[in-house]
Amino acid sequence: MNLASIIESHPGEARALISRGQATDYATLREQVGALRGGFTGLGLETGDRVAILAGNNWYFVVSYLAAVGAGLVAVPMNPTNPQAAIEHELRQIGARAVVVGPTAREACDCIDRSAVPSLEFVIGAGFEPDGSGGLHLDDLLGTAPTPIVDRDPADPAVLIFTSGTAGAPRAAVLSHGSLFANIRQVLASADGLQGPDDVALGILPMFHIFGLNVMLGVSLAVGAAVVLVERFDPVSAIETIELHKVTTISGPPTMWAAWAGLPGVGPEAFATVRRAVSGAAKLPTEVATAIESKYGLHLEEGYGLTEAAPVVCSPSGTEAPAGSVGIPLPGIELRIVDADGSDVLVGDAGELWVRGPNVFSGYWEDPEATARVITPDGWLRTGDVAVVDDAGFLFIVDRAKDLVIVSGFNVYPAEVEEVVNQHPAVEACAVVGVPHPYTGEAVKAYVVVREGSSIEEEDVIAFCAERLARYKCPNKVWFVDELPRGLGGKILRRILR
Repeated sequence: MNLASIIESHPGEARALISRGQATDYATLREQVGALRGGFTGLGLETGDRVAILAGNNWYFVVSYLAAVGAGLVAVPMNPTNPQAAIEHELRQIGARAVVVGPTAREACDCIDRSAVPSLEFVIGAGFEPDGSGGLHLDDLLGTAPTPIVDRDPADPAVLIFTSGTAGAPRAAVLSHGSLFANIRQVLASADGLQGPDDVALGILPMFHIFGLNVMLGVSLAVGAAVVLVERFDPVSAIETIELHKVTTISGPPTMWAAWAGLPGVGPEAFATVRRAVSGAAKLPTEVATAIESKYGLHLEEGYGLTEAAPVVCSPSGTEAPAGSVGIPLPGIELRIVDADGSDVLVGDAGELWVRGPNVFSGYWEDPEATARVITPDGWLRTGDVAVVDDAGFLFIVDRAKDLVIVSGFNVYPAEVEEVVNQHPAVEACAVVGVPHPYTGEAVKAYVVVREGSSIEEEDVIAFCAERLARYKCPNKVWFVDELPRGLGGKILRRILR
């Protein structure tokens, strides 16, 4: 098998990609990918070699990704806007032999210290000619005779994805051909009939993020749909794109939906062609979902997943999941909710969510210790997320286990406190962390962004919480900040606040 074969069976005349105003049909995409496979092979790249991809959401990325995976190489999508030092560190960490660089990352590419990445032999410019030795132009490789797709074992690595780092330093998660393809099948089985060859997906999620790579792109290409690739999100221009290309499917983080929820002068007609709207990558605030449905008539589905699960674990598609629930597990996925001893908790009790299925990753790249911390000997993935299941079997994500604050022996989940603080009319956003305390072990500290034009004091926040939360859950310190640190999916990076 090979994950790249997902584009092989579709009608040649059907649109596959729309990038920078240019459409590429499936026949042309197959020709281009085949030629680039030949180009990679001609460079002497061998099965299992890592090829990094530093590109925005454009044609360059998709062709490079499918060609690398199809040639039996390991594709490593990376953030093209990362600073030079971070790019060099990640290239060195995964031992990249080649890197494809799109226009977005050209400046960082020109500054890469090649001596800092001894494994790197080829720098391939996509849309420009790189400086220095080893510099190649992607167009030159596209002129190569095509080579066939390389057959791979389902367990063979296909992609390395750097985790978001919400619970520590980012690591490269190893996702196999089998795990990625399994999750595509699982998503399609859970949303039977909700995505097909006539659909047009809005490709706005960054494809160096697993949500964008395997859900937005992978699922769409697997069913023969078209993907409109968007390199930078702007709420107004994105709506223009939706209307122009008659987009039918949109997936994105809560921050994207929140931007549209607050956009003035736009009505339901902007999303008239959209029949499926999905939120993921971070917890969806109830008020955002309500605002989107009220303003545009769109029902937002909130799913749950993580990089290490390739990524989707749960979905509410086709169910009557209540507001705030992420639904039920996808077909073929097992779930457990366990206490600190690894024993199953009772229905209605919170515990750490464990996941098992063919979509679970192989481990972290060349880091057996980190892998052993998250994968049990019998194959359960410790997600680090705290969850609860109701009597009907619907799952609710409570918080990150690593973010748990323990005050005088009592558990405090930051998300619960944040939800209360965010209800204050003067609060724009809030993040809660635990800090050391000489008497209670830990105490609750809130970082608050004040809504523009409003005024609020520390005592106001504490008193507001005291009326709504148990005393031990209330913040005893409030800091006001201009903004909260967030990851690319919109998740609050509490480790930075700590």
